[in-house]
Parts: sequence; structure tokens; C-alpha cells
Amino acid sequence: MADFSSTNAALSSETATAPWLSVVGIGEDGRDGLSAAAIRALEGARFVIGGKRHLALAGPLKAEAAAWPSPMTNAFDSILARRGEPVCVLATGDPFHHGVGSELARRVAPEEIVCFPQPSAFSLAAARMGWAFQDCVAISLHGRALARIVPYLTPRARILALSWDGTTPARLAEMLTAGGFGGSRLTVLERMGGPHERRRSALAAAFALDDIDPLNLIAVEIVADPTARVLPLTPGLDDAWFETDGQITKAETRALTLSALAPLPGERLWDIGAGSGSVSIEWTIRHLANTATAIEARDDRAARIEANAERFGADGLSVVRGQAPDILADVPPPDAVFIGGGLTTPGVFEVAWAALPAGGRLVANAVTIESEARLQALFADHGGEMRRLSVARLEAVGGMHGWRAAMPVTQWRVVKP
Repeated sequence: MADFSSTNAALSSETATAPWLSVVGIGEDGRDGLSAAAIRALEGARFVIGGKRHLALAGPLKAEAAAWPSPMTNAFDSILARRGEPVCVLATGDPFHHGVGSELARRVAPEEIVCFPQPSAFSLAAARMGWAFQDCVAISLHGRALARIVPYLTPRARILALSWDGTTPARLAEMLTAGGFGGSRLTVLERMGGPHERRRSALAAAFALDDIDPLNLIAVEIVADPTARVLPLTPGLDDAWFETDGQITKAETRALTLSALAPLPGERLWDIGAGSGSVSIEWTIRHLANTATAIEARDDRAARIEANAERFGADGLSVVRGQAPDILADVPPPDAVFIGGGLTTPGVFEVAWAALPAGGRLVANAVTIESEARLQALFADHGGEMRRLSVARLEAVGGMHGWRAAMPVTQWRVVKP
């Protein structure tokens, strides 16, 4: 696909034109739910594009019409080629809520677009359930990993999840039951807003609903068994929750490492020498918009990171197999870097430091005297903060108990000026 990253800026610099691109949200009630202004935009268009279902709901159409190709981004060039003539794009509900609106706005200046939104599926579902929308978690599982819901599985949570297809509710019920959330109630809302609307409910552990329409949303009321694995808001998840061969930043050190990295929404982390991926996983699940790249040279560990990420619903994590620093040239630039392994490898720090923007944070942990010496040299050159982390855990000693100290960790944190 062509690079349109500068298109919006270029169009904005031109003399503003009247809106030529109408984006019309349409529901299951078709034309009956459209405003008079939306109908005028639809009927005044020379070209109408949307999903086959949208076109049928909006019909009959006088204009030239086309269904979205696959992938739909293949149609954007032809839309842009009609700039200046009336074009209407049909979308489901609110086009700017998990819809095509934002993709179009990346390519067309805002003053050239007029949007006529309908209630989104999330708004409709909250209204049907009698739930305050602002108190719900709204996520899309459409084209996303099912485990994406995992970070939100907390007792009494109300989740509105947009399905991928008719199989999503049963698969979600199975996952919830396996995770200790079998008492959760799932309400499947199908084809909301039209004559074929249907609502059915079942507990996750007894889910047996069938013949579910592909156009559905799942409202979930979370009930957690005492044994359910609920992710807390604080960093430092239980080590036992990760698959590992022993190469893992332990919970106490990990909590302090995440604190030092100070993740912000939408930021990307480089986790160099990721081991089990515990730091990058915790970074990613702190916020839905966070991403992380785990760099790991060993294939077995890289596969383990991917399995751990799926278990935690960390779909913002990608794994790059290869040896740093060489592999780093092809990795999207970071906002923060954690070096948990490979600190003494020539060039690792230098490449990571060069990739960081001003204000970016770098945190490195050392457990050997060689890597600690490297940190001391870097501290002398770049400043920052250093601290020694010591943890002891109570363990059984015969019939009694005693403290067993873990290897101390030297941690360096620095902010790039």
C-alpha cells in the first residue's frame, strides 16, 4: 500500500474545500435509522462503497456502488482518486469507534470529511443491558487474539466484547471456564437495532448456545473462582505464572524494573535478552496501547515468550529472534529500553542508546561482576541512577524456616537528554 503518512498534512495546507467524502454509519434498521442529512449525503453521492451488508441495508442505490475488497485498504486509492466528487462510505454504527473512519482520516483532511454516526455496538449493548457505558470495559475481539480479554478479567467487571464471528462466544466461554471464571455470565446480543435482533444468556461453564449470528457482541459479567488467576494492577506478577527455564527477572526485581522504566500509554519497549518475556509482558498489559519488542537469540526461549504473551493476553508484544545489536537495525524505535541480557556484548548499549529519543529511559540489570563493571563505566559516562537490589525469601529448612537470599541485582537507570 502506498505511504499516505504525509497526505493529511499536504491536504490540510491546501485551500479548504467543501466536504466531498461522507462517512455514514448505518445500523440493522437500514435507511429507517438514518437522519435526513445522512440520507441526503447517500442519495447525493456519485460513488458509494461499503460492506455487502451495508449496501443492502442502504438500498436501493442510484449511484455507482462497490463492496469493500479484501483487504479493504486496497480501495483507498480509488476513493482518493475521486477527491472532489461526492463519495459516500458506509460503515457499521459509529465509523470512528473501531471503524473505518480513522483510517480514512489518515488519508483525507478533516475539513473534507463529514460523518453521520449511529450508536456503536458498544453503546447499543450497554443500553440493552442497562449498564452505564462509562463503567464498562469495551474491547474488540474482531480480528484480535481471544486472550486479549485476559487483563480485564477481574471480579465484578462488566465487559463488552465485539466478536470476530459466531464462534467467538463459545470459545470465550471455554477460555473463561478453563481460567477459573466459569461462574461468569455471558449475554450474546445479535444483530442489534434491527428486526432480527436477539439476546440470549448463559453461564460460561454451562454455555450451550448455538446458531449464533456472526454479527454479535458479548456482554460479560465476571465472576472469579477462588483459584482464578486475576491480574492485579500492580507490577511484579507471580513468577509461577510464567513458563521459564530459570531465565526470568524475578517478581520483586521486576516490579522495581517496571517502576524504573515508567511506562506511559502508547509507548514501545525494547526488551533485550528477554528470557521469559516477563518484563515486556508486564509493560504491555499495563495499557492497551502499549507495545513491546522482545529480542531473544535462542529459539526455545523466543517460543516460550510467545506462549507466555498469549497466556497473558499481551497482544502488543512481538518477538524478534536474533542476536543484539545486529538485529536491532530492523526493529521499530523504542521509547524505553530494558537490557536484561547481553549487557557486555559490544555495541548493545550503543545501538540502544542511539535509538532512544530525548527523554527515553534505559534500565539495565546486572548480576555478574563483569556486567556490574560495565554498568559502573556507563554510569561514569552518562550519569543516571544506580541501586543494589537484595531480596531474601523464607524457605523451609528441615522442619523449620530460614531466609534464602537471591543473588543481588545492580540496576542502572538513565534518561536520555
